[in-house]
Amino acid sequence: MTPEVKSLQIAALARGYAAGAYTPADVVAEVFRRIGERGDDGVWITLRPIGDVLAEIRPGPLYGVPFAVKDNIDVAGLPTTAACPGYAYVASRTAPLVERLLAAGALLIGKTNLDQFATGLSGIRSPYGVPESPLVPGLISGGSSSGSAVAVSAGLVSFAVGTDTAGSGRVPAALTGVVGLKPSRGAVPTTGLVPACASLDCASVFALSVPDAVTTAGIMADGLALGGPAGRLRVGVPAQLEFFGDEAARSAFDETVAALAGLGHEIVAVDFAPFLAAGRLLYEGPWLAERLAGVGDFVLSRPGEVHPITREVLSRGGEITGVEVFRGLARLAELRAETTATWADIDVLAVPSVPATVTVAEMTADPIRLNSMLGHYTTFANLLDLAAVAVPAGMTGEGRPHGLTLLGPSGSDGLIAHLADAFHRRQAERNPDGMTGALRQSLEEVTTRAPEPVVLAVVGAHRTGQPLHPQLAALGARCQGLSGTARAYRLYDLGDRPGMMRVTGGESVEVELHHLTPEALGRLLVQIPAPLGLGTIELSDGRLVHGFLCESYAAADAKDITEFGSWPAYLNSRGGPPER
Repeated sequence: MTPEVKSLQIAALARGYAAGAYTPADVVAEVFRRIGERGDDGVWITLRPIGDVLAEIRPGPLYGVPFAVKDNIDVAGLPTTAACPGYAYVASRTAPLVERLLAAGALLIGKTNLDQFATGLSGIRSPYGVPESPLVPGLISGGSSSGSAVAVSAGLVSFAVGTDTAGSGRVPAALTGVVGLKPSRGAVPTTGLVPACASLDCASVFALSVPDAVTTAGIMADGLALGGPAGRLRVGVPAQLEFFGDEAARSAFDETVAALAGLGHEIVAVDFAPFLAAGRLLYEGPWLAERLAGVGDFVLSRPGEVHPITREVLSRGGEITGVEVFRGLARLAELRAETTATWADIDVLAVPSVPATVTVAEMTADPIRLNSMLGHYTTFANLLDLAAVAVPAGMTGEGRPHGLTLLGPSGSDGLIAHLADAFHRRQAERNPDGMTGALRQSLEEVTTRAPEPVVLAVVGAHRTGQPLHPQLAALGARCQGLSGTARAYRLYDLGDRPGMMRVTGGESVEVELHHLTPEALGRLLVQIPAPLGLGTIELSDGRLVHGFLCESYAAADAKDITEFGSWPAYLNSRGGPPER
C-alpha cells in the first residue's frame, strides 16, 4: 500500500522523510499518479520518464522535493520549445539556476506550458493547450508561466520555476492561488533562458508558501533569505486604483489593505502615475524591439509557425526606430527619478496582483486589451528594478481569486518576503481551510514559522551607505539603529575597512545593529575574507550579539583609530566618503 502524501510543501516533505512516513520514491510515484489523474490539462509540454527522476535522488537541502521548469529554460537532453514546436531544440547544457536546484536534491518532473515565447499574461497563447486555473472552472491561469503556476496549485509539484518580464510570475500566482516570488533583477542567473526581453528577464518561483519560495530562490540566487521582523513599516498603496469595473475585486483589495494595517503597519497613499507610465513603456515603447530581437529571426522567417497573437505583438518591434529607443530610455530615466522619490516616503508598495479576473472565453474574444489589463499592476516592476512577492488574498465576493503583490527596491527581497509571509499566515488563520492552491492546504500544519532573528553588530564596510552594505541587504538584513560596544575594544584601519579587537584597556566603539535570520548569518560568514570573521561582541548595555572581529596579527602594523569612536567618523576626519 502506497503511503499517504498529504502535502508537497518543503517542510512537510522533510518531516515525512525524517519520520520514515514515506520516501522520495513514494512522493514521485504520488506526483505521477496525480498527473495521470488530471489527464490532458495543458500543464505539461515534456514529462520526464519516472525512472530518470528516481535515478537523480540525492541528499541536499531540497532532498526529494519535486519541481517543474517553464519550457523556455534549458535542461540538458530535454527539448526547449518556448511553446513553439517549430522553434524547438534539444538543450546541450542545463541552465545554471536549474543545475543549482538539482545539486540541492530537488527532483525535476518535467517542463511546463507557457504563453509562446513568454509573450503574454493570458495563459492561452500556446499550441500545447490551455491550462485553466484549478480554482474556478473556465478561468484563465494567467501567463506567461501558466503551466508552472497550475502545476503548483494543483498539487503536482512542490514548486515550479517560471520567468517574469512583465508580470508572468505574479499574474498566474494570483489567478491560481499560490505564492509567486520575483527576485531582484540579476539575483538569479538568466543564462539558459530563451529571452523574452533580455535586459529585463527574471527567473521566478511559484510555491505553496513564502518560506518555500524564498528557500528555492535562495538556492537559485545563492544568497536570498527571508528577512526578520522589521517593526512598523510604511506600506504604500496607489492613490489611483483601477479595477476595470470589477467592484468585487475593489472590495477585496480594501479588505487586503485593512489586513496590512491590522498587522501594525502604516498605510500611505502614493502617486501611482509614474509607475503606470513606466509600465506602459514595456509594450508601447522601445522594449518591444528588444523582444523581437530575442527570437525575431525565427518569427520573421517562419511566421506561419508562430501563434497569431504572439506574431502580432512581436512584429510591432520591427517598426521602432533608433530615435524612439533613445527617447524611451530618457523617459524611463525620468520616471525612475520620480519613483525613487516615492521610496523616501514608503518601505513597501502594495498593489492588487491583477485588477480583475478573466475567463478563457473572454480572453479568446478580446486577447490584446484584456492582456494589457492584467498587467496594469505588474509591467513596471522590472523597468524600475523592483523586487516583488505575490501572495493569495482569498476570494472575492463573486468567488474569484484575489491576490496581493508587495514590491520594494532592488535588494529588499528579504523585507518584502517577511511581510508577505506575515500577511499570508494571517489570511490562513482567518480561513481554517487554508490559503494555498486548489487543495487549500493549511499553512500552519505544513510549514514552520520563520526562525527568530539574530542580532549582528556591524562595524564598518557593511554599515548603511558603505560599499559592502548591499551584501547585508541581499540577505534580508534590517537595520535596528546604532549602539556602542562595552569599553573593551580597539579599532584599527585595515585599508578599505576597519578591524575591531577585544583587548585589555579598550574603549567603546560605535556599531550598527541589524536583524537577520540564522541562515542569512551563515551565508554572510562564508563571504567574509580573512583577517575578519564573526564572533561574540559585548554591547554597552551588557547584551552579547554576533559581530565582526579582527584577528590579532592584522592589527600589529595597522593604525589604531579607536579615538575616533567609529569608522564613519574616521573616514570623515581624513576626507574620505562619509556614511550616508
